[in-house]
Formats: sequence, structure tokens, C-alpha cells
Amino acid sequence: MAKLDDLKNDLVAGRRRALAKAITLVESTRPDHQAEAQALLASILCHTGKSIRLGITGTPGVGKSTFIEAFGLSLTAQGHKVAVLAVDPSSSRTGGSILGDKTRMELLSKDPNAFIRPSPSGGTLGGVARRTREAMLLCEAAGYDVVLIETVGVGQSEIAVSEMVDMFLLMLSPGGGDDLQGIKRGIMELADLVIINKADGDLKRAAMRAASDYTSALHLMRPKVDCWTASVVLASALKGEGLDVVWQKIQDFEAAMKDSGTLEQMREAQAKAWMWSEIHDQLMDAFQANYPEKLGQVEAAVGKGQTPATAAARALLKDFLTQGRKISAQGPES
Repeated sequence: MAKLDDLKNDLVAGRRRALAKAITLVESTRPDHQAEAQALLASILCHTGKSIRLGITGTPGVGKSTFIEAFGLSLTAQGHKVAVLAVDPSSSRTGGSILGDKTRMELLSKDPNAFIRPSPSGGTLGGVARRTREAMLLCEAAGYDVVLIETVGVGQSEIAVSEMVDMFLLMLSPGGGDDLQGIKRGIMELADLVIINKADGDLKRAAMRAASDYTSALHLMRPKVDCWTASVVLASALKGEGLDVVWQKIQDFEAAMKDSGTLEQMREAQAKAWMWSEIHDQLMDAFQANYPEKLGQVEAAVGKGQTPATAAARALLKDFLTQGRKISAQGPES
């Protein structure tokens, strides 16, 4: 426990190496590491909750990494500490991931007041790393007052990220009309702020048209919360334009949410949802670990049409719960 205490003290002191080690610990699947990770998280909770938690999404090529780097550098120049948790898509065939965000954000990664952590999604819902929430808390405990989570932009990941952040930013490219039709209504409804990137040069006029189109679309949607109405802003990450407008919008959002009490209520709801998500994940892990051979046999029977899927699920769950009751009745010493 002495080493864990040292890690906690170094983390709270804001040492980046300690933060990296702590995130590696919570991402580990080893049972002993998980026990240490939970002890660490419990000990640092009193140091969390003081940051603004931002989620950002957008289709590939929209310029998320370029924007995050420019935006992050502008914030560190103002004295803020910025953490970026960039979730990479894991390969569905090999389980590997690119983890190239530090390469794409070279300047920000060298900034002493910034921390970038690329994490493989590991195949979890929507490409969101299972331990992203824990990593976010660790970043807050290390003194980072702006925590930004970048999604992989694959659909369901936006929903998962929106349920763990305070404010959700949707980044789009210039161009209305057909582009507007291609944006899913569900994604637009999640957005607290829409950013039209690449609003410079020859694309400036197209960006202005797009802003008008998206503003009209937002007016047709019901606001997520009573105290805030989503809006559209123009920005150019390449030229560093519009970044101050984006930050002002974020500050206005945070103030409105705090003044109305909505932020506290939302975070409480997110914490409860997080608990149930963990229960689901841990039950699935335990279920699959206990029936490696039987699961394969049952899956084969279901796939060949020999057993109804619902009947197979009920039988497996009944057996799993029966075994759990037997273990509980026998006690830990048996």
C-alpha cells in the first residue's frame, strides 16, 4: 500500500508520469491491479469534480485533432491545464489500435500544462474505452481543469460520451444542403454547441451558409436542458480563429448549468448510470468466464436453429444464478 500512497501523492501533486501510471493501472484487466485501481480511485474522489468535462465528436477528416491541439494550446496559454482522452478504434479482427493522437497533436503533447492519453476502445459500446470515466477522474485529481474526450465518430460512441461529460461539442465541415441531410438527428440532439471548422479561405462562405442551415435545424429541436439553447459557431483551427468564441460559449454553458443547479443534478445521474454500466460489464465478464465451453455449444445450437435464442438465454442465466447461490451458501472459505 505504500507504493499506492506514493502514486496517489504524486498524482495529486500533478506529476504527469504518475497520471500515466495511474491510468495504466485502471486500464489493466489483472484482478490485483483492478483492486489497487479501485483503492486509488476511492482515495482521490475528494480531489475530483472541479473541471469542465467536454466531449467532442465529428466525422473523420473534419479536423478534430487539429482543432483540439489549437484549442488546447490557446487554453494552456491562458493558464489552464488541459487533458485530452482520445479513444482510438480497436481493430475488430486483431484488437489493435492506431493510438496516433500524440503524433497528430505533437505541439500539445509537448506542452507541460497538457496531457494526452490515447486509449484503445477495446470493443466496448460505441468505441468508448471502458475505463475512460476513471481516467477522467484521475485527470481531475491531477489538477487538469479542462478534460476533453474525443470520440472515434462511429455512431454509438457519441451517446456514450455524452453521458459522461458536461458539454458535448459537435464538429462539422463547411457545406449545408446535402451535408445537413447526412447528419443524424440523434447526433444533433446531443450537441450543446455546433462548431463549423475550416471556416477560412475559399470555404468561409460555405461555412457561413452551413452555420445558417444548422442554426435553423437546431431551432426545430427541443433543448436538452431548460437553461441552455445550443448554437452554432465558426472556427478555423488552422488559423486559430474562433477559438476564443468557443471557449466563451463553454464558460457561458458552465455558468448557466451551475446557476440553475442542472450541472450537479446531471453529474449525479451520470454517476448512477456509471454504476449500472459497471454492474452490466462485470456480470458479463463473470458470465463469460464461467461458461467458455458451454457457451460455445449453446451458441452453435442457437445458430443452427436447434434451440430458440430466448430459451437458451434463460437456461444459461438460470444455471449461472444457481451456481452463484451455491457459492454464496458455501461461504468464502469453501
